[in-house]
This record gives sequence, C-alpha cells and structure tokens, in this order.
Amino acid sequence: MKQIVLYLPFLLTALQAGAVPADAPPAYPPHAIANSLLRVLPTNADGRSYQLHIHLPASFAKEPRRRYPVLYVTDGYWDFATVVVSYDNMVYDKVLPEFIIVGLGYAGEKPDYGKLREWELSPVRLGADSGHADKFLATLEREIIPFMEREYRADPAHRVLAGSSLGGLFTLYAMYAKPTLFEGYIAASPAVVVGGDWIIGQAKAYAATGKPIKARLYVTGAEYEWPGFLAGIQRYQALVPTLKHPGLVFQNRTIDGERHAGTKAESYARGMRFVFEPLAPETGPSKD
Repeated sequence: MKQIVLYLPFLLTALQAGAVPADAPPAYPPHAIANSLLRVLPTNADGRSYQLHIHLPASFAKEPRRRYPVLYVTDGYWDFATVVVSYDNMVYDKVLPEFIIVGLGYAGEKPDYGKLREWELSPVRLGADSGHADKFLATLEREIIPFMEREYRADPAHRVLAGSSLGGLFTLYAMYAKPTLFEGYIAASPAVVVGGDWIIGQAKAYAATGKPIKARLYVTGAEYEWPGFLAGIQRYQALVPTLKHPGLVFQNRTIDGERHAGTKAESYARGMRFVFEPLAPETGPSKD
C-alpha cells in the first residue's frame, strides 16, 4: 500500500503537466525476484560481455563474515528463475543449505541467446561460430568465479555447476577438463549426441588415466524428448558406473512424462538435493 500511496502524487503531477495522457493505463511496479540482482562484467579478451543473475541467501546481509557455497547455472536468462523457486522451497524444508545462485547470461540489447550459447557451451564445432567451451570454462575459472568470491563471499571450497541441453554438455565437459574446479555437477538432458557422442570419448579417456573425480554428479533425461537424443543420454548414464572414476558419486534419472525443456524443474530440484546433500541441514522425512 505504501508504494501505491507514494506513486499517486507523482501520477497526479504528471497528469497535470500533460506528461501522461488522461486515459493512459495505470503503471504498476515490475515484479522482481527477491534477494536477486544483475551484474554486468567488463567485456573480456574474447569480446564476450557477460551478465550475472545473482540470488543471495536470506541471511547474507545479517552474517557479513559468512561464506556461502555457490551454484553456477548456464543459460541464466532461461533457467535462473526456475532454480531459485526450487531453492527457496527446499531451504524452507531444510533439505538444502543456504547458497548463492549465479545464472550465467549475456549483457546487451536483445542478445541472440541461441547464437551466443552455441559459441561457448559446445566443446565441439556445430557450425562456423561454435566449439569454444574451453574459452568459456577459462572465463569461469579466471574471471567469473574470482569475481563472486571477491564481491559476494562465495566459498571456494563449495562450487557446483549446472546446465541443461548444451549447458548440460558443457557441465560434463567441465567435469573432465577441470575436475577440481567444482565439487558437484547437474547435467539436465545433456546433449551427449553432439559430435557423435564426443563426451563419451572424453569420459573413457579420463577413466583410462585413473585420476579421481572427487564430486557428485546428477544426470537426467526426459522420457518424451527426441528418441535419438535420449538414447545418447542413456548411453552415458549406463557408461558412468562402469568407468569407476575414483571419488565420483553418481546418480541418474529419467524424468517421466516430460519433453526436453519440461525436464528442467524436476532435474534441477532433484539435482540440487543430490549434490548438496553432504551440506544439507536435514535429510529424509520431516522431523517433529
């Protein structure tokens, strides 16, 4: 009510001055996601301009010396709100710890998400302007993560990466390329089929080294997405347990009744439960 009272004098003044037509529809304040903000980073050496969608824990301002785990999510312009809603509900249920959520996105007017994400999320070439996952991972490691740890008390000991489709493929790529950068990975309907199951070759090559992956990995597919696409995910899901990566804790799921994008909400919700389980205040059934 206070916002409405404050707004009315401004509207009356504007009407009297002729700045607003008398029959103009009323203006209402925009809806915003609580405890969230946008930060635009300087354009980097690759000419990329990133915008971060940041959701801070409810206790962030009250506990200025506390450091928080962080969940980094690709395609933040699409998936940030979905992740935040599930997070808020599960923190209330005490099955998730408080942590920071960072949606990775792009700055600028009307960015072409499809073109921009293809440039950096695929580790193999899909066209003339793609296949730069190595550069995006380097940007995460050298620019975005240090920014969050410097500006928002992000805890370097607890980082998680999540993504869907090409973002899910990037998530798996990051696990094999920089296995110590994150301690958890959520790959929702990852594009395993890209490059003729390229990521499966990477998984086998990494397993052959005998090196550990000390992390938790959650991989989903959607029951009703494209059959060939789902088959690739299922090949990867079946392969991972046979590779026996030392230290890797793995869980997978097929989200029943959903298509490709519809799997996101459940994939992220269950994925967060799984990867953050060691830090969760409570697990299992509700306690009296």
